[in-house]
Amino acid sequence: MELHEYVRYDAVGLRGLIEAGEVTAAEVETVAREALGTANAEVNGLALPLFPRALDHSADGPLAGVPFLIKDNGPVAEGVPFCCGSRSIEGVVARHDTELMTRFRAAGLVTLGMTTVPEMLISFSTESVRYGPTLNPWDPRRGVGGSSGGAAALVAAGAVPMAHGSDGAGSIRIPASCCGLVGLKPSRGRTPCGPDLGEALFGLSYELGLTRTVRDTAHLLDAVQGPAPGDKYTAPPPTGRYADEPGADPGVLRVAVTTRAWSGAAVDPEVAAAAVEAGRVLEKAGHLVTEASPAVDWDAVMRAMVPTATLAVAAPLLTALRPPDPAKVEAVTLRAFEEARELGVARLMGAFDAQNRVSRLVGAFFTGYDLLVTPTLGRLPAPHGTLRYDDPGHTVTSWLESIFDYGPFTAVFNISGQPAISLPLGRSEEGLPIGVQLVAAYGREDLLLRVAARLEEAMPWKNRTPARHLLAGLR
Repeated sequence: MELHEYVRYDAVGLRGLIEAGEVTAAEVETVAREALGTANAEVNGLALPLFPRALDHSADGPLAGVPFLIKDNGPVAEGVPFCCGSRSIEGVVARHDTELMTRFRAAGLVTLGMTTVPEMLISFSTESVRYGPTLNPWDPRRGVGGSSGGAAALVAAGAVPMAHGSDGAGSIRIPASCCGLVGLKPSRGRTPCGPDLGEALFGLSYELGLTRTVRDTAHLLDAVQGPAPGDKYTAPPPTGRYADEPGADPGVLRVAVTTRAWSGAAVDPEVAAAAVEAGRVLEKAGHLVTEASPAVDWDAVMRAMVPTATLAVAAPLLTALRPPDPAKVEAVTLRAFEEARELGVARLMGAFDAQNRVSRLVGAFFTGYDLLVTPTLGRLPAPHGTLRYDDPGHTVTSWLESIFDYGPFTAVFNISGQPAISLPLGRSEEGLPIGVQLVAAYGREDLLLRVAARLEEAMPWKNRTPARHLLAGLR
């Protein structure tokens, strides 16, 4: 297999070639390593050099032979060092796999490396001091989003067809929007977070991946969904394979469209227009489309997010044998460490009460609507340096306010638990990708995949490639 052939296939396509005997898994891995080396030199998306040997995996799983990357939000895979993008965590080696990693291996995914993240993963930009900025293949002057930024950059550049991502406030969907990809945040409890955690980020964080096609997202979800023994809670089981949903009829849906940010943040007109156009396409397809929105209490969103984000950032440092060296952590991390030591039980309980308020209001909305359409981000991909995690002037609150001003539409559904997907349906006048977010009722990933596939057909993005895509160097 040649590089120009490899980059044209999604994961399902590559798996089909391997199953048909047209190419071997070893040949795919060889060209994937070449692709990753070339792409990483352009976008800086790898946290470590490629693994000398792919991580152990099944030879006959549903995605056997498909090249894959894991995110530096460790611990993820046994024996692999992680640092969460921080100079203060010096390559701590994971003692065992997460349950999700066990499933990636069983699916046959060929894990070749680890991707960059912002320090401690609490950012919508991937520009840590440890790694330096990860560059957007569409425009290297702009960011890739965060926190799954390295994954998004390398998938968008054509280096791998899919990569692991996690989403605590938008960290799959926002990189998907910035880089022109498909990014699904599953329902709470759909994918496992154990065995070391009963719930990730107090139930606000979810894991899956980034892909270039809806069908790849469906197959990846099939490979890893479902409860693990001892899980605190689980999502309703699917009625069939998610891989079959993209071809299924969604029926006539009650669709709400909103482009107004619940925080009051400004929304770029080009971004808003992409969501409105998606609503028009759905209306032409026969769905009942109206302008409507959940009654989101933004003060409750902030009361829920600030204490949980503070503890998420500070937890690895609070459990260390000694306080962090201020010279080895970025400013917001240090501030979170200081604030976490003063965080009282009453404020944490208040965060849980706020989560409940947001969840009840959003859940009630989906008793009257089947689907909500919003922008994914409030703006086009931001120039590097727009979000400054290493700014000592920030508190945790002011930091979150700054990133939610940039991306005001995603965190609500981390709190409330519904599945949400970002699709690259729009394109700016200067050629930058614009993501549109679809949200469905709890447990209805099947519906999201049905609608997403119809939009992929009606508003195709397959032939759009960024300037720093591997194909560009082969033309």
